[in-house]
Amino acid sequence: MNDDTAPDENWGQQFDRLPQSPDERVVEGRPTRQEVIDWWTERFEIDPAIFENYTFWEKGAGKIWAFSGEVVDPIRVEGLGMRILRTRQRHWKPSTNAVQRFCREATKNVIELSPGEAKAFVAGHDQQLDRWDGDWGYLVAAHDIAGEREPLGVGLYLHGELRSTVPKGRQEDLKKRHR
Repeated sequence: MNDDTAPDENWGQQFDRLPQSPDERVVEGRPTRQEVIDWWTERFEIDPAIFENYTFWEKGAGKIWAFSGEVVDPIRVEGLGMRILRTRQRHWKPSTNAVQRFCREATKNVIELSPGEAKAFVAGHDQQLDRWDGDWGYLVAAHDIAGEREPLGVGLYLHGELRSTVPKGRQEDLKKRHR
């Protein structure tokens, strides 16, 4: 930590471990470990035990990372594990990597795409899909590959449209992987 930053402030140049509970919260607005787990389990109905071996860290304002291992807290490094979630905004947004890693067994807010829809999604195209009757907001976009449902990434569903949020740099990789 630098000399100008008090321990109760968020500093974008280091990772700080999320507190276990609100009682342990030092930085205003920082989510707790339990709030992060609850969000994933409520939004996608995944087993909370999937996060048992992970610690959660914030770097910057609301960029949440998951790490399996132990390091000192706080720590000044460029990356630590996998960025899984963006908080400190009205609607929390999961990352593509996190959805692909943790949402294979998701049972809620998963939209299954046809082959053509899946190709368009991984190419970054928005699509009119009026058949969805679940929650609006961030969804797991999935497609059947070799008999298994595979999460492709995060889609934003609003007003009958599925918007692809696959990062531009990942679109080509996904196209090759899911041909």
